Amino acid sequence: MNILVFGKTGQVATELQLQADVVALGRDQADLSKPDACAAAIREHAPDVVINAAAYTAVDRAEEEEALATVINGDAPGAMALVCADLGIPLVHISTDYVFAGDGTKPWTPDDPVAPPNAYGRSKLAGELAIAASGCTHVILRTSWVFSAHGNNFVKTMLRLSDSRDALSVVADQIGGPTSARAIAAACLTIAGQIGRDTAVSGIHHFSGTPDASWADFATEIFRQAGRDVTVTGIGTKEYPTPAVRPLNSRMDCSRLAQTFGITRPDWRDELALVLRTLEEG
Repeated sequence: MNILVFGKTGQVATELQLQADVVALGRDQADLSKPDACAAAIREHAPDVVINAAAYTAVDRAEEEEALATVINGDAPGAMALVCADLGIPLVHISTDYVFAGDGTKPWTPDDPVAPPNAYGRSKLAGELAIAASGCTHVILRTSWVFSAHGNNFVKTMLRLSDSRDALSVVADQIGGPTSARAIAAACLTIAGQIGRDTAVSGIHHFSGTPDASWADFATEIFRQAGRDVTVTGIGTKEYPTPAVRPLNSRMDCSRLAQTFGITRPDWRDELALVLRTLEEG
């Protein structure tokens, strides 16, 4: 199976390259700010499956660059999807829990109403809508709180801060499922292997780690596993203001993914142990 991946150095794209023989396109080969170039790349490579693991992910900066974020997260996936529809190529696209309002405590299902609270979420929703409208066979995989041994993420930030501090205040009223890039990549590859055989699986699916936790819970477990003596004090979102509104409820109902593809939620604590071991080994 020939898999074309958009993204090369991001967390999930890096894991995809570690786990499978894929063709991964970096920004120099397919700049998502130029949607036509992405469409041309698909026609040139003519793969069996396309996985879009590239995105504009600077959540706070998107408040000032919403137009650019929308081109990268909305227009580019839409252009990919139109070509995939034309050529009969399935598309696997990674999206986010940020398409939801983030209120309440009930886990979000793939069919729940969307209401993005920030520019980043709106840009990702634009991509979802464009893909759905294209008519291509697709799986939109919404995930949350991505971490790995690669790039910038919460785990590496906490470890860096703990190099010089023995006490940290971390948000405790935002709840979600930390999800390793390794597990997301594995899920994408499983989906890619099945989607071509059964177009009925086309649609939106959720995938996040278990158990649901707060950022403060996540930080506490990072320091416990890393053997670092750091006191974590939970604070409210209002005490840590950011340019982009963050959802309080990022819980996700992942049952459809399990029923359709047999992919179950990974324990993020086990995934964290693998990441910390990788970082320790250098």
